[in-house]
Amino acid sequence: MGKNLKEAMKMLEDSQRRTEEENGKKLISGDIPGPLQGRYENGCAYFHEEEREGLAKICRLAIHSRYEDFVVDGFNVLYNKKPVIYLSAAARPGLGQYLCNQLGLPFPCLCRVPCNTMFGSQHQMDVAFLEKLIKDDIERGRLPLLLVANAGTAAVGHTDKIGRLKELCEQYGIWLHVEGVNLATLALGYVSSSVLAAAKCDSMTMTPGPWLGLPAVPAVTLYKHDDPALTLVAGLTSNKPTDKLRALPLWLSLQYLGLDGIVERIKHACQLSQRLQESLKKVNYIKILVEDELSSPVVVFRFFQELPGSDPVFKAVPVPNMTPSAVGRERHSCDALNRWLGEQLKQLVPASGLTVMDLETEGTCLRFSPLMTAAVLGTRGEDVDQLVACIESKLPVLCCTLQLREEFKQEVEATAGLLYVDDPNWPGIGVVRYEHANDDKSSLKSDPEGEKIHAGLLKKLNELESDLTFKIGPEYKSMKSCLYVGMASDDVDAAELVETIAATAREIEENSRLLENMTEVVRKGIQEAQVELQKANEERLLEEGVLRQIPVVGSVLNWFSPVQALQKGRTFNLTAGSLESTEPIYVYKAQGAGVTPPPTPSGSRTKQRLPGQKPFKRSLRGSDALSETSSVSHIEDLEKVERLSGGPEQITLEASSTEGHPGAPSPQHADQTEAFQKGVPHPEDDHPQVEGPESLR
Repeated sequence: MGKNLKEAMKMLEDSQRRTEEENGKKLISGDIPGPLQGRYENGCAYFHEEEREGLAKICRLAIHSRYEDFVVDGFNVLYNKKPVIYLSAAARPGLGQYLCNQLGLPFPCLCRVPCNTMFGSQHQMDVAFLEKLIKDDIERGRLPLLLVANAGTAAVGHTDKIGRLKELCEQYGIWLHVEGVNLATLALGYVSSSVLAAAKCDSMTMTPGPWLGLPAVPAVTLYKHDDPALTLVAGLTSNKPTDKLRALPLWLSLQYLGLDGIVERIKHACQLSQRLQESLKKVNYIKILVEDELSSPVVVFRFFQELPGSDPVFKAVPVPNMTPSAVGRERHSCDALNRWLGEQLKQLVPASGLTVMDLETEGTCLRFSPLMTAAVLGTRGEDVDQLVACIESKLPVLCCTLQLREEFKQEVEATAGLLYVDDPNWPGIGVVRYEHANDDKSSLKSDPEGEKIHAGLLKKLNELESDLTFKIGPEYKSMKSCLYVGMASDDVDAAELVETIAATAREIEENSRLLENMTEVVRKGIQEAQVELQKANEERLLEEGVLRQIPVVGSVLNWFSPVQALQKGRTFNLTAGSLESTEPIYVYKAQGAGVTPPPTPSGSRTKQRLPGQKPFKRSLRGSDALSETSSVSHIEDLEKVERLSGGPEQITLEASSTEGHPGAPSPQHADQTEAFQKGVPHPEDDHPQVEGPESLR
């Protein structure tokens, strides 16, 4: 009986062992549970922190699979028949270098496959050219090892022709690996054929953390392979319990969200991108780069100046028969404007998650990828509508700035003393530099005098309270200071703007030069006055004698025979720049007539504006937009301003003619003179003064 009991227990243990092995096989080689169930069959999963780590392990698995003697011979096998890894030109930057560093392969093992140039998207891999590269490598004795395809490129979200690539890989025995943000749409019920073809690939890397807004969630690489020994050697499987715990955060998160929660988040992100794409199609001057990718959750767009529009306000700058340099300059201008637009939109709608990026062919673009940001930022449909409204509100500013750029450049080049600076990174109307008299045009070093003039110019322009913004900074290719004119939100009179800049800078330079000259003249005058006063003291000592300088004897002599000496001083005429004796002042009790001072330099930059009209705005006279009554009232206001401005000039002429009369008193130069002797009084003038223009007005 005991013998039968032992046999029964043995049979029970064997049946339990067989059941556990069958369950283990199902877990290893069965369908991937969750949203991808039924899409990626007979696959295994590898969890990793670094997104590129899974691809490196897949490359190691492919090497062990294609090179049977690699474990024994190692590098000698690879040297005799070099492996080739094919990457798309639109792949994320640094991926090829990372793979070579992890695998110990030289950079010639990488093959960069260009994108389409004639047909199809310019961000999709050229399949025909790839096949030509594979044939060339086989003829040279190389081994095509692995191809990395994109289901949503890192830049614009384009998907390669994965179905055609899979056929090519099966033909030449190449491992096909797919990665990209569009793989998230495999969890949805409706999937495009190009993305659905990724389910037939040999491996794929997915990043559910950013897709679902889950921090500290590892990435997962799904692969298909039947040899557990090779997967263990490649590092895709491990016997350590700590390695198996990597999937715990992702498993807990997926259990918390559930299948419906996962699908809802991915579906919401795709709906946001579709909503923005449909709205931007109705906006003029916005070019969408992913119009053929309706299933892509990425929208890339940019402000484009050559698109025609029906509204004359938004007419783009005409560019007929432009030279290549002019075309490049216009592209740089559009890139700067798109960077400005991106920064403005990120500040106005921070929940949109917009990013600014530079593409090789299109230039600077704006990318909206809600699948990577919506779950974290909480982007909603209202945020997309607000984003579109902000784009429409910024279009007039962009178009007005483009219209004024060429006009501003022509006005600057036609104005003496101003130099137009071509700065491709500045999004405003333009950059201008004032060339002063001592400016060294050949030098690229900083100019202290120029910095001082531009600082004063910036202060004067900001005091005008116009709608334009100004700033100063170094030139694009040198260290010289320049004036940067910002964006224009309305129709700006470029001629008045340039004239104001030139006249104000010239006035600042003249005032600075006058002050420097006056300082030098005063310094020399003081030195000359000291020398003459010292000579006068020596002459006084010789006239009075030595005895009068002795304290007691001098007092006695002065008491018996006092000395009648005149007070001799010196006065400095700032206008004439000369020293004069103060003797006539003490004799005639009045200061002599001096030279009339030169007028203060001032530019004729200001024009008469209507009440409430800001500087640099074009005049409303003759505008068809005004009604008859408003036109008459504005013209009357303008004529009143012109009469008021012309009145003081006539009164000044009459006053000057009165002063020129023989009986009129001569003007005094008390304000331009400075006595160096203390106690010199300024006598009062009893003559009647001519009234000024302000009192006569």
